[in-house]
Amino acid sequence: MGEEQELRIRVRNNLGLHARPAGKIANEAQRFASSVVLTTEEAEADAKSILDVLTLAAPLGTEVCIRAQGPDADQAVQALAQLFINKFGEDK
Repeated sequence: MGEEQELRIRVRNNLGLHARPAGKIANEAQRFASSVVLTTEEAEADAKSILDVLTLAAPLGTEVCIRAQGPDADQAVQALAQLFINKFGEDK
C-alpha cells in the first residue's frame, strides 16, 4: 500500500478546528493519492472529508496525529502540518 508517515502536532489557532480549517484540511488532503487520517485521543477522521474533520471537535491545544499511507504520504503529512503551523491563516 506504500509508505506510512505520522506526525503529532497541536492545534494552534484560537478557534480550533471549526468549519474553515476543516475545509482547508480536506482540500489539501484531497491533493494527495495517499489515505490521510487525523486522530485525537477521542476520535479519528478521514482528512479528505470536511464533515469527518469537524467531528474531531478539536479546540486550541488539542494534540492531533496526522497519519498518511500511500505513495506520497510524506508530502501529505508535511502539507497538512504546515496548515497547523500557519494556524490555518487565522490569528494574524
